[in-house]
Amino acid sequence: MFTGLIEHLGTVSHIEVDAAGATLIISNSAAILDDCHIGDSIAVNGCCLTVTEFDKAENGGCFKVWLANETLERSDLGERIVGDQLNLERAMGTHARFGGHFVQGHVDTTAAIVERTPDGDSLRLKFRLPEPTPSRPSLMRYLISKGFVAIDGASLTLTDVSDSDRTFGVMLIQHTQEKITLGKKKLGVKVNIEVDMVSKYLEKSVTAVLEGDGESSLRAMVEKVVEEVLVKKGLVD
Repeated sequence: MFTGLIEHLGTVSHIEVDAAGATLIISNSAAILDDCHIGDSIAVNGCCLTVTEFDKAENGGCFKVWLANETLERSDLGERIVGDQLNLERAMGTHARFGGHFVQGHVDTTAAIVERTPDGDSLRLKFRLPEPTPSRPSLMRYLISKGFVAIDGASLTLTDVSDSDRTFGVMLIQHTQEKITLGKKKLGVKVNIEVDMVSKYLEKSVTAVLEGDGESSLRAMVEKVVEEVLVKKGLVD
């Protein structure tokens, strides 16, 4: 579990992609390796990845992770090149303040940057989600204005949402622009998107009630409550 508050920017020093997946080595990361152990989880551009090797001194501190094909299909990590910077966050500690939102590190899809608009010292960005498919339904129903979304692992507030053209926007204050990679990305570039997991669970629960059969259906529940009320009032036997 993560908070979406990026701790550090690491640098890709090695990447090798093949049919089985990919190996990724991230350097200049000593700042987040002081308490690292093999098997720890680190969010890399929003993807929860397992540390398989690390060295606190080599190349400014580096660690290695393995990317499964599912991760490569859902995210942009397979397209990274040596020298690219990546957002890094260690798994949330129980002793720390929870300043962002619940981020699993399970990227849902990518979106493309379609607008960049300066606003004073801040920067407004607009993104477009891909066309939905039967295997990848639309994520727009999980996005609401003033809600939140994780973009490349960073917890950000949604400033506007347009279901009709599959777009949504955020604003980056100057401090955030300096601490994450997003403000440096150009038009057309893909970013990793993770929507609110709580809204997914809520949707599934409500759908199960509305579409259930027999005693589990909403109609059956309402009928049972009405019957109990009528019996209590002596209106039916």
